[in-house]
Amino acid sequence: MRRKKKQNPVPPTNTENETTEIGNAESLKYNFNVVRVATNNFSNENKLGQGGFGAVYKGTLGDGREIAVKRLARDSGQGEVEFKNEVLLLAKLKHRNLVRLLGFSLEGSERLLIYEFLSNASLDQFIFDPTKRALLDWKKRYKIIKGVAKGLLYLHEDSRLMIIQRDMKAGNVLLDAEMNPKIADFGMARLFNPEETQGEASRIVGTYGYMAPEYAMHGQFSVKSDVFSFGVLVMEIVTGQKNQCFQNGESTDSTEYLLGFAWKSWRNGTITDIIDPTLKARSGLMNDIIRSIHIGLLCVQEDVSDRPTISSVVLMLNSHSLSLPVPSEPAFLGNNNTFHRYVSSLTSSNDSANRKVAKPTSSQCSKNDVSISDIVPR
Repeated sequence: MRRKKKQNPVPPTNTENETTEIGNAESLKYNFNVVRVATNNFSNENKLGQGGFGAVYKGTLGDGREIAVKRLARDSGQGEVEFKNEVLLLAKLKHRNLVRLLGFSLEGSERLLIYEFLSNASLDQFIFDPTKRALLDWKKRYKIIKGVAKGLLYLHEDSRLMIIQRDMKAGNVLLDAEMNPKIADFGMARLFNPEETQGEASRIVGTYGYMAPEYAMHGQFSVKSDVFSFGVLVMEIVTGQKNQCFQNGESTDSTEYLLGFAWKSWRNGTITDIIDPTLKARSGLMNDIIRSIHIGLLCVQEDVSDRPTISSVVLMLNSHSLSLPVPSEPAFLGNNNTFHRYVSSLTSSNDSANRKVAKPTSSQCSKNDVSISDIVPR
């Protein structure tokens, strides 16, 4: 992959310049009091969720439109940067598989992002819940996989900008009333110039279990980093389990890395072992499901050049007659050296960025993703 000279691919980070640029987008600017009234003064009853950046609230505007409001925590320095990044990027993007930014509000220390409200919340609330997961038949899951791929294709190749999302995960895929997926959270996204193919991050941000090896260990990211994360997401959608704490069998004590187990199952001809049992009832769909696993394995190859582009992935998903390459061993196989180098790179006290990682516990396997950064966990 072609490397450019040291060049920062991110939008300008000077606070004054960014605030001025955001402030000039008057058509997207909301009056703070209008949003405060819409959310019933950010009441607990209207609260949809809480993250390291702050809280998200449901609101209803005076004209009856429902909105989702992200209110950044006042003490979140990282959130301030992410706020500006998200406004500058999403204001320029429009695609059916990207969450739509309706506007923002700046007043004093208050920073609000206003989005379209999506009634089915995020994919992780469905796919990792034993009860809700049963509501997602293969048709719905395949629609989600294809929709996310189309959203990434727009970001990588079809928009007038080239954008790497950098935090592609189930929690950042929102679902509308018809279960159409929309990629959300562009606070960590990076904008590239057309001639650029790769960037280097001075700080590692993202979510444990989704990060590509070249990014996790060396801070290098590209469109293929998003492809890796997409591959992990495909595996999670097929299995209904989290990558970093896949349960092999009924025992809750038997957990391993999903990519490693998937590869061993593929190699041994027992790939149906990883498929969500709720999907196995309709054996007529098994070929489609196994093909999706095949595509997922191609996306999580250790070598960047071995991973397909997202345009190739979309083609694979839409053309069942297209033959697929044979995948090799994926990155982060549970007992290989890459996995151990990955974990040690995130926990090394000698790392200049003092990267932090919280390894998943049994409770996190059932509830929360663990994100990492050099500032605060998200």
